[in-house]
Amino acid sequence: MTLLRDRLFSTVALSHFAVDTLNGQRSVLFVYLAVLMGLSNTQLGLYSTLYILVAALLQPLLGYIADRTGSRWAIAGGTLWIGVFYTLGILAEGVLGLALIVVASLGSGAFHPAGTMQATLVGRSSYAGRETTSSSYFFLFGQAGLFFGPLAGGFLLQSQGPQGLLWLTAFVILVGILGFMRLDPARMYHGHEAENTGQPEKSYRPGVYTWVAFILLATCQSWVFQNMVLFLPKFLSDLGQTPQVYGVLSSTFVAGAAVGLLLGGILADRFGKRRVAAGMLTLAVVPLLLIPMVGFSPWLYVIVPLAGVFTGSIHSIVVVLAQRYIPGGMAMASGLILGFMFASGALGVLLSGYLADIWGLVNIFRMTAGLALVAAVMALTLEPS
Repeated sequence: MTLLRDRLFSTVALSHFAVDTLNGQRSVLFVYLAVLMGLSNTQLGLYSTLYILVAALLQPLLGYIADRTGSRWAIAGGTLWIGVFYTLGILAEGVLGLALIVVASLGSGAFHPAGTMQATLVGRSSYAGRETTSSSYFFLFGQAGLFFGPLAGGFLLQSQGPQGLLWLTAFVILVGILGFMRLDPARMYHGHEAENTGQPEKSYRPGVYTWVAFILLATCQSWVFQNMVLFLPKFLSDLGQTPQVYGVLSSTFVAGAAVGLLLGGILADRFGKRRVAAGMLTLAVVPLLLIPMVGFSPWLYVIVPLAGVFTGSIHSIVVVLAQRYIPGGMAMASGLILGFMFASGALGVLLSGYLADIWGLVNIFRMTAGLALVAAVMALTLEPS
């Protein structure tokens, strides 16, 4: 495929894989450390929330800077940052180690707005205007990292302890260095170049009801996804499963989301973003309700990936809509929506952790299914564009 042969796109996509390989360690590593340190579900949710919020709240600012100074430092530098600080966090251990891993998430916050902008504009200018498809391929590499991360991390944690994750951080550091070598600022897009790609102007003014529906859609989708990422391994751990088992099942969820991302982007460009988002989220309700019903069973290896397919399929749809809704530079718009989604998901996880200590994790999965249904209704109320 021409898109994957493009030097800019392939470098940004590889960096996305590397960054999200470490982001994918969050749930497995935090659950592993929670058992060792005796943390409650509330404390587990708090550390996870801090990790996400540190990156999320700074994404709009980092995207604004990337719009004006270029994306090379954000893409390559962000990758290098998360690799270095994750390494320091693993070596430090304990509370200090957790704090350094939270600081590492700043690299993710710098990377995502700039990387998303570059991927969208490459597709818009060189891939016949199929921006949702191109951004889906970009996010596919991120989902591949989120799949590989828990899979490798669960195995390394069980066989070597936290220090085994240093193999992964070394890989990410090398990708960051490679990014500085391969990314040519002269060939990269700037955030205000959307109007120069031969496509319609990037933004328009949606109505108030559309904004409300869009915000609720983004909030619920992110909350659903983050609940699954964090509490699926905790649910399995409480059932007595090992890090390797819940690492593998967490990876199957992310693998399903990767398939959903690609499928959702292609379908959205063909049938419309609103209808595809509503349909996929409605289908997501069924596997989300089934997970706590079957407990630990071979059926989970079918149900969990299906939950990933349906919940992950609308991520690129939401991001591309935001890039058109929000005026200003595209990196800033990307940073705003990604930061908002990460932050709302993080706060949702914090509330879910508190409720899990009161209601139990089974009821959290039921609540997650309800959130998916709310998101589906919100998608239907968006204005056709």
